[in-house]
Amino acid sequence: MNAPELKKIAAEPLVKATDLAKTFDVSPPWLNRVIERKPRLLLRAVDGVSFEIERGQTLALVGESGCGKSTVARLLVGLYAPTRGAFSFDGEDAHAAYETPEGRKLRRRIQMIFQDPYASLNPRWRVEDIIAEPLREHGIENSPDAVRGRVEALLQSVGLAAQDGIKYPHQFSGGQRQRISIARALATHPEFLVCDEPTSALDVSVQAQVLNIMKDLQREQGLTYLFISHNLAVVRHVSDQVGVMYLGRLVELAPKHELFDNPRHPYTRMLLDAIPKMHDTGRARTPVTGEVPNPLNPPSGCAFNPRCPLANARCRNERPELLNSGPVRVACHALEEGRL
Repeated sequence: MNAPELKKIAAEPLVKATDLAKTFDVSPPWLNRVIERKPRLLLRAVDGVSFEIERGQTLALVGESGCGKSTVARLLVGLYAPTRGAFSFDGEDAHAAYETPEGRKLRRRIQMIFQDPYASLNPRWRVEDIIAEPLREHGIENSPDAVRGRVEALLQSVGLAAQDGIKYPHQFSGGQRQRISIARALATHPEFLVCDEPTSALDVSVQAQVLNIMKDLQREQGLTYLFISHNLAVVRHVSDQVGVMYLGRLVELAPKHELFDNPRHPYTRMLLDAIPKMHDTGRARTPVTGEVPNPLNPPSGCAFNPRCPLANARCRNERPELLNSGPVRVACHALEEGRL
């Protein structure tokens, strides 16, 4: 392979999502609908999300509960099949690959860290068996000595002792359990980790320890992260790019410093304005007003228009597209028309 081809491969994003959408049918049973004469109910959990993540970078997705962040995570790791759209990993159609025997190789390269460390570990298994399961499942290590050595190395890489392998999950704190989850995810030598609010169930001091471990591992192993969180302080610490989601759609996608220093979308501004700041005592802040609309019956036009102080007739009737605004992509008619 010549130098231009190598340069082109290096320049391509490792992760690319294009118009990803997932719709769930939450209708009552068919007979109930016939008797009660009710239509089908469709929940558009994710509705046309597109983004790219460069190798070794972190994209954070933020937004209120129910905005579709976790559904995006499950789409990327193959737990859900998309209703439409595509997800390519290292230039390969990932969802097509998941359906084939070759998909096992792809799953080794993409792993997930779940939100609740109390629910994601089998309480009846020793820690050494939990971490060894992906090694055996993917045929990475076969001999007992090799498996044991790899498990001990993984435990030490996340700040635990090699002797901790003989213990059960209930013998660990929440932060230690999440470290075990990280060690399990790293067992297959993945390149891409999908982290679904991995620190939200932990105390603040423990959050910092886990985040620092993840940053160190990223630096040492060149990992690429999709980091999902509702905590903007955490996002500021770990991310390179930030995507703000609202009711299943991206409303702003920007480099971290651009988003925090100069937020464009009114929803992003509201989220950032709601964060208490040490030196802003006495300054009036704009609270995040209103509530997220019912996702089964979303408003027409821009989904944020019922809560937006800048909404006009166009906002209520025409859905904005995610357009480039310098280094930022924003879906907002007010910004496009210069009303911000």
